Amino acid sequence: MAVNETVIAVTRTPATATRPVPRQQPAPTPTATEQAPAPGLVLEAQGMGWIGSWSTEVPLSLPTSRGNRAGVRADAVLQAPEAGLPVLFVEVDNCTESADTLAAKFEKYLRYFRLKSKNPLGSESPVWRTQYPSTRREGHPPVVVVFNPGTRTGPQALKNRMNTVMELTRLVWSGSYHVAGGGYGAEERDGYYDYADAIPLLFTTLDRLQTSGPRDAVWWRCGHGQWETLPDALTNPADHDAWYARDEQRRRQRDEERQRQHQEWTVEKERWAQEPDPEPEPAPEAAPCERCKGPITGPLGYDLEVAPPEDGRHCPSCRTDLRQQYPTLRQAVFGRRPRSK
Repeated sequence: MAVNETVIAVTRTPATATRPVPRQQPAPTPTATEQAPAPGLVLEAQGMGWIGSWSTEVPLSLPTSRGNRAGVRADAVLQAPEAGLPVLFVEVDNCTESADTLAAKFEKYLRYFRLKSKNPLGSESPVWRTQYPSTRREGHPPVVVVFNPGTRTGPQALKNRMNTVMELTRLVWSGSYHVAGGGYGAEERDGYYDYADAIPLLFTTLDRLQTSGPRDAVWWRCGHGQWETLPDALTNPADHDAWYARDEQRRRQRDEERQRQHQEWTVEKERWAQEPDPEPEPAPEAAPCERCKGPITGPLGYDLEVAPPEDGRHCPSCRTDLRQQYPTLRQAVFGRRPRSK
């Protein structure tokens, strides 16, 4: 019964009577503003698909070492490409089995989605693609769990059950993280999740579907952390596309920063070009010669090559004269020593 109620809640098609109904007096014809809806139409929230879009009790077989086949049986499968759902596997949970038993089903789903088969050309393709169309999204087909607690499970117990199943199936839906650089010159490290081998696992409740319909924010995608509409819930979080968008934003910011620095450098260069050159600082005046009081560099035109080495006290001419003087007795005995300044 819960599966049938789920199908009705998603398609939003009212159930028709299966027994004869006593004939009643015809009601007065409503006016144009109160025109009654046509049979089979629903004026409430719009649904997804129709009765023919569903298959129930669908076996998903897995090969075993003994030659027989074992697998999981999907409670229902919805194919509504007009609603953006090429294929959606549905599990209805009446909260009568343990959370471990429910979580173990999704490991079998993952094994089934990983099965490969070869076509006549020799290339491999997933087995599920032989029966269902592509989802046009990265990863395996989505699987939704419709919880039907009824009066058996309270709100807090249902929340705990959903959290337990989500933690037990983390390896099934979380994807694998890949570290990617933040771009040339970026200090921060960034990365993305690869969902190529992950199942988009969604949660909802039967009462939410019956009250708000499938097009409202009644879907909880494991890893998103909030109730969303179905298109938003099926969007892979933090995937390669999201990383690429962040990397493009960082690249634009770096380009804008380089352009801003270039403009600042151009303005600064123009300002420097307009400023006059600073006057050269005057050379420090040299001390005069201690002997002749003339310039210590000597007169112009004097041949400096024949002069003794500089002593910082005499000009070249005086150094030459002092060198040519007869040495004293002390200088003759101990040699000439330069006088301290």
